[in-house]
Amino acid sequence: MTLEYLQNEMKTAMKTNSVLRRDVLRGVIAAIQKTAIDERKEADEAMVDRVLLKEVKTAQEQLDTCPETRVDLRIEYSSRLAILNEYAPQLMTNPEEIKNIASTVLAAAGIEATKANRGAVMKAVMPHFKGKADMKIVNQVIGEMLI
Repeated sequence: MTLEYLQNEMKTAMKTNSVLRRDVLRGVIAAIQKTAIDERKEADEAMVDRVLLKEVKTAQEQLDTCPETRVDLRIEYSSRLAILNEYAPQLMTNPEEIKNIASTVLAAAGIEATKANRGAVMKAVMPHFKGKADMKIVNQVIGEMLI
């Protein structure tokens, strides 16, 4: 996903009078631009994906913490989350797939998957899954792999 694509999507939302989609995209674009300024570099696809995932997580937390009695807010938060999920990258959730990739990475690096080597294992594996998989699942799978 690129910043230009999101900007074009926002223009389309403006033309079709889709207020909620426009507002969500406007907020995401602003967050991406702020991150680019903070990191002092151009917004690349990895940055866009990282910010989108962060926005999805924030929207999910808003929905989870919203009181059940506030139906209007719950509808708004779930709509925002649905829009963000359209643009966010899909994360790997299959433990077997994660285990296979982690095993391949460890074999290529020559690292033995033992509990004593947990730090080295995580250090070798994490760059391959950052932004591509849910890190909670990765951590759980790595924990099961260690002997």
